[in-house]
Amino acid sequence: MTVPVIRAFIKQHPSVKITVLSKPFLKPLFADLENVTFYTADVKGKHKGFAGIYKLFKELKSQNFTEIADLHNVLRSIILRTFFKLSFVKTAYINKGRAEKKALTRSKNKIFKQLKTSHERYADVFRNLGYKLNLSNPTFPAKQNLVSEIIELTGIKKQPWVGIAPFAQYQSKMYPLSLMKKVIEELSKNTSYKILLFGGGKKEVVLLNEISTNNKNTINIAGNLSLEKELALISNLDVMLSMDSGNAHFAAMLGVKTITLWGVTHPFAGFAPFNQPSTNCLLPNLKKYPNIPCSIYGNKVFEGYENVMESITPKKVVNKIIELV
Repeated sequence: MTVPVIRAFIKQHPSVKITVLSKPFLKPLFADLENVTFYTADVKGKHKGFAGIYKLFKELKSQNFTEIADLHNVLRSIILRTFFKLSFVKTAYINKGRAEKKALTRSKNKIFKQLKTSHERYADVFRNLGYKLNLSNPTFPAKQNLVSEIIELTGIKKQPWVGIAPFAQYQSKMYPLSLMKKVIEELSKNTSYKILLFGGGKKEVVLLNEISTNNKNTINIAGNLSLEKELALISNLDVMLSMDSGNAHFAAMLGVKTITLWGVTHPFAGFAPFNQPSTNCLLPNLKKYPNIPCSIYGNKVFEGYENVMESITPKKVVNKIIELV
């Protein structure tokens, strides 16, 4: 979710150089951004623990940064930015709005309203460093060229490509697989579409292989491409269907139309995909389940709310995909 914000920043401040510090697997997300370099944090190795963070600080200090933007604001990044602050480097950090998020997710006296988006919270960090930053009228990268390894898997694009990412970190955020299979079955009947399935992990790969085998015009991408190549493929989709999860943000940051299915979480918490209309967020029956959201990330579920996603019909999902394609 930081990528569209950084993309907007470098467009509006082309003379500023940015170094993104994160875990190595995320490097491909920032590869096409001008004036942006990536520095790997080895949090399980040489940068582990307090001593490792201090070692990381010493490495970074030699690069003479003039400002530090902490977009994470967790213990590790707090320690790191404190080292910089003690070295008289200007710092700013994200305000996650924990109190208002707690009010949004509690079961009693819930304050149900749209909170500031995470994208705007990230932008505020740069604003607090003294930079103007406007996230309206965003630009997106061009569709990436598909290398032979991708084309061997998907074939040459001759019809609309519909991406589907059926999984999420928590069961409460995942559309029932039995219903998702109905969505895929219905879409696969239309030979003018090609359906590409995304996921990760051994269990997910097995399930997606089974689904792709049982449906025409359906290909499992999971386990077959690196993240870099998956992003290139996603940039060529006509629409992505995802849960409230990472693949939604991958697609949105590339300017792809993105439909999200929501369970016990809700877009009001600020985690909807970037620059997507609210009508692309398909929600459960909120009259039947008025206490949604139960939590910000889906790790907490109120009693009786375990099956809220069943109130989103496969027909509604299919119709939305057809509408956007």
